[in-house]
Amino acid sequence: EGQKMSKSRGNIVDPWDVLDEHGADAFRWYLYTASPPGQERRFSVDLVGAVVRNFTLTLWNTYVFFVTYANLDNWNPTSRATFAHRQNLDKWILSELHTLIRDVTVSLENYDATGATRPIERFVELLSNWYVRLSRRRFWKSEDDGDKQAAYATLYDCLMTVSKLLAPSMPFVSDALYRNLALSVDPDAPESVHLADWPYFDVDVIDETLNREMGLVKKLVSLGHKARQSVQLKVRQPLAMAAFWAGSRVEVELISRYADLISEELNVKKVRSLDSVNEAIAYSLHPLPKQLGQKYGKRFPAIRDALLDLPTIETAHAFLAEQSVTVYLESEAVEIFPEEVEIRLIAKEGFAVAEESGFVAALVTELTPELAREGLVREFVRRLQELRKSSGFEISDRIHITYEASERLEKAIEEQSAYIMTEALALSLTMGRKIDGITLDVEGEELSICMERVTSSGN
Repeated sequence: EGQKMSKSRGNIVDPWDVLDEHGADAFRWYLYTASPPGQERRFSVDLVGAVVRNFTLTLWNTYVFFVTYANLDNWNPTSRATFAHRQNLDKWILSELHTLIRDVTVSLENYDATGATRPIERFVELLSNWYVRLSRRRFWKSEDDGDKQAAYATLYDCLMTVSKLLAPSMPFVSDALYRNLALSVDPDAPESVHLADWPYFDVDVIDETLNREMGLVKKLVSLGHKARQSVQLKVRQPLAMAAFWAGSRVEVELISRYADLISEELNVKKVRSLDSVNEAIAYSLHPLPKQLGQKYGKRFPAIRDALLDLPTIETAHAFLAEQSVTVYLESEAVEIFPEEVEIRLIAKEGFAVAEESGFVAALVTELTPELAREGLVREFVRRLQELRKSSGFEISDRIHITYEASERLEKAIEEQSAYIMTEALALSLTMGRKIDGITLDVEGEELSICMERVTSSGN
C-alpha cells in the first residue's frame, strides 16, 4: 500500500512466507528487477508471485516445449544446423540473444542489477511469444529437414545461454535448466551452470537493422490484433486482408518483405500497404475545453475554430506524432500541444482499424461464406485439440475421428479435411450417422464426435 514496513503498523512481510510460497529465485528476481538496490520499493507476497506467473512460467513453458518435441524427434544438439538453413526469424532471435549477452555482461560489470535482469525478461517474452509461436509448425512437421534442425538448434542455443545469464540472479531455476539441457547430452559438460563458462557475444551475429525491422513487424502485428479486438473478431476467423500505413518507402518495402509472417500471425489471406491513410480511416479533431479554455479563456472559441480550419489529416498526424501545431489569431501565433486536443479515429465502412504513433492497421471485416466456413473449421480444430488433451492422449498419438455435424459444419469439414487431419494428427476423418460420441456446440452448429487412439499396430 506504499507505507513503510513497521512492526507497530503490523505490515512486516515475513521472508519465510515468501520463500515457502514462491521460492528463493522469484524472491531474488523481484528484488533485482523492481528498482535499483538502495531505492525504496513496494513489496508483497503477491508481487513476488507475479514474477512466477509472468516470467518464470513463461521461461519454463518454453523449455518444456523444446524438451517435449526434441525428445519426440530424438534431436541432439551435436547435429548442428548451419547458418545457411536458418530463416530470418532464427537470425533475428540470435541477434537479440547476442545483444542480450552484451548488455547483461556490461550491466553486471557495472554492478547494475536491474540492467542485468530486466533485459532477460524482455528476451524471454520475445522468445516465447514471438519466436516459438511463429516457429511452431517447424517443430510439428513430420519431415526432418534442415529447417527443422535449424529451429531446434536456435531454440537450444537460446535456452542454454539464458540459463547461464540467469545463474547469478536465479541460481536454482538456471541450474535445473542447464543440467537437463547440457548434462543429458554431454557427460563432459561442467556439472553445474555455476561452474560453466560465462557466454561471450559475437558482434558478427548482432544485426541492429534486423532487430529494428522485426520490432516494426511486431508493432504492426500488435496493431492488427488491436484492430481485430475493436470489432471482436477472433484470431481463429480468417480475414481477406490486412493493410498498413507506415509512412515511409522503407517501411512499405518491409511490409511487402515480411508479408507472409504478418499474414500467418494475423490469419489474413493478403497483406499490403495502404495507398493513403485516408483509404481506410478518417480523423476528427476535438479541442479540449478544459485544457485550452483554462489556458486561453475567452479566446478559446477563436482558437478552436482556427484549429478546425486546418487540414484534418495532416493536423491529426502531427498530434499523433507528439508534435505541436501552430494556429494564428490575426497576427498572433498560438502553439497547440497534443495533450490539448483529442484525436478520434473513425473506421470507414468495411474496415476495423487501430492506430499508434503514426502507424495504422486496417483489416477488411467482410466475411465471405468461404471465410466463415474456414473460421468454423478453426474452431472445430480447437475443440479437437481440447478433446485430445482431456482424453489423455499424448501429443504424438495418432487418432481416428468419426463425426456427425449440422449441414453447414459438415460442408466446412469436408472442404478442410486435409487441414483438420494434419492439425489433429488424424489418420482418418469419417462422417457417420447417429454415432455414440461427445456432443458439442461449435459456433451454434451441432456436432457429435468420437475419437479413437491408434494402437501400436496402426489399427
